[in-house]
Amino acid sequence: MPPSWTPPPTPPAFAPTHDPLTSARDITHRHFQPGDQVVVIKGVAAGELWGDAMRVVAPSWHTPTDEDGWRLRDATGGAQTYVTAHPRYLVHLSRHCPDCLIHLRAMEDHLLPKYAGHDALIDCGWYTTTALNQLVHISDMRSGR
Repeated sequence: MPPSWTPPPTPPAFAPTHDPLTSARDITHRHFQPGDQVVVIKGVAAGELWGDAMRVVAPSWHTPTDEDGWRLRDATGGAQTYVTAHPRYLVHLSRHCPDCLIHLRAMEDHLLPKYAGHDALIDCGWYTTTALNQLVHISDMRSGR
């Protein structure tokens, strides 16, 4: 019996889209706690926001922004199991948080109409991971931080 073969997942469509919300978001370091489940919104999939789910592990300095950040663990593992991110990139999954719900709603209002009717996974291209394993928003990279 031949081994079963599963085709590789389809890579997301890359659609660079301006993000007017995240870089202006004012979130303090104390907003998240170790153990919190969070998501980093990266785009849209089948009419819903899509992103990477992570768990907050520990406080960490976020060198690209020169501000307090968080060390995150990707629950699915892989090459980027741990990353460091600025708090404004994160949205709570594990608890009811009014600030995060307001941010999510604003993201939905901004993105979902742009990709209405698209079934593909759309990566808006807002984030990159540096050689130091730090998640950086494109607006932070452009500002020279």
